[in-house]
Amino acid sequence: MENNIIAVGLDIGTTKIVAMVGRKNEYGKLEVLGIGKAKSLGVKRGVVSNITQTIQSIQQAVDESESISGKKIENVVVGIAGQHIRSLHHSDYITRSNADEVINENDIENLVNQVHKLVMLPGEEIIHVLPQEFKVDSQADIKEPIGMYGGRLEANFHVVVGQVSSIRNIGRCVKSAGLDLSDITLEPLASASAVLSQEEKEAGVALIDIGGGTTDLAIFKDGIIRHTAVIPFGGNVITEDIKEGCSIIEKQAELLKIKFGSAWPGENKETEIVSIPGLRGREPKEITLKNLSKIIHARVQEIIEHVYLEIKNYGHETQKGKLIAGIVLTGGGSQLKHLRQLVEYITGMDARIGYPNEHLAGDSDDGLSSPSYATAVGLLMEGLENHQTEEKEDLDTEVENQEDIEIEKTPPSKKKSFFEKFTDGLKEFLDNAE
Repeated sequence: MENNIIAVGLDIGTTKIVAMVGRKNEYGKLEVLGIGKAKSLGVKRGVVSNITQTIQSIQQAVDESESISGKKIENVVVGIAGQHIRSLHHSDYITRSNADEVINENDIENLVNQVHKLVMLPGEEIIHVLPQEFKVDSQADIKEPIGMYGGRLEANFHVVVGQVSSIRNIGRCVKSAGLDLSDITLEPLASASAVLSQEEKEAGVALIDIGGGTTDLAIFKDGIIRHTAVIPFGGNVITEDIKEGCSIIEKQAELLKIKFGSAWPGENKETEIVSIPGLRGREPKEITLKNLSKIIHARVQEIIEHVYLEIKNYGHETQKGKLIAGIVLTGGGSQLKHLRQLVEYITGMDARIGYPNEHLAGDSDDGLSSPSYATAVGLLMEGLENHQTEEKEDLDTEVENQEDIEIEKTPPSKKKSFFEKFTDGLKEFLDNAE
């Protein structure tokens, strides 16, 4: 029964590591059975910098979610981000040997495999190959070429590239924490599944996920992902600036940002002052809220301008690339007061905060619908989706076998996505490294 299928999303972030266990209820909504959080000590800007500490943090988060959910966790879906991720556009084509047969899955797979042979910079590997639109012979702008006739099949691809060593380090941490990697996905794509509606993806939307160490961007148009980018700044640099600017310790800076921080300096009057206890018997420090929001504003503006540059690079200002649904902000950093207004002011685009609550079951804990859990919810959805697909394929194979049909085609496993192959390759590498 579908209800027995559980999955686990593991979000290895710069500030926190979250393990979320869940299943789908009878209405197809996510029922979160348990959630474990741990402070992320070994990750800097989305990249593992201390293997031992990261393994401990993963184990801590997993143990907590196991004790809450009462389920044993073995497989996890992991998200990857980090400043080493970049994307590029590429066009490729294949000439089919028999133009009298219709285009099938294998043709698309051959085309995708050809893109995988692209020569990358040393140490880089292709993570995702996402077809944009296809061209069959001279007919352009085809979304789904399967079933059509044609001799030459061409496509534009959005190729996401990352540092092999960084991805392997994450795989190593997960494996050393006693877990199996069932899938890896790009974090902005996971967050997008959790907070964007299909209408927004069709109309054109930019998702900005502001995490602790990085800000991830994913742009959709006509329901297809068009552009991804990872900017190596996030909420932590804002805290760092407050710490430096006000000469206080990090813990106090973080609290100040959450409690009194605003991205809009005009909000506060000069007379609004917050007093911070001094260290070890020293005099308390007095900080004006106006000064605090000036520090925050400067850094947030820099992050938004970086993101806006990426949106312009994608081609938002062209008629064809216009993002009608504007911007959706999510991630822990999106909870900063007046951030939405500042984003609208800088970009001139509509903005809203993205909460992952529309996929969650009605009786879910309110805390789960916080934007800071968007990635974890997206990874959990991905895990459940994969389980369902596998189940369906197993059923199809069973039915085919029962009917005793001579199966000339390769069984459904042939339809492995390029990313699954990448995951399999990674698993093999980790097993060999034992």
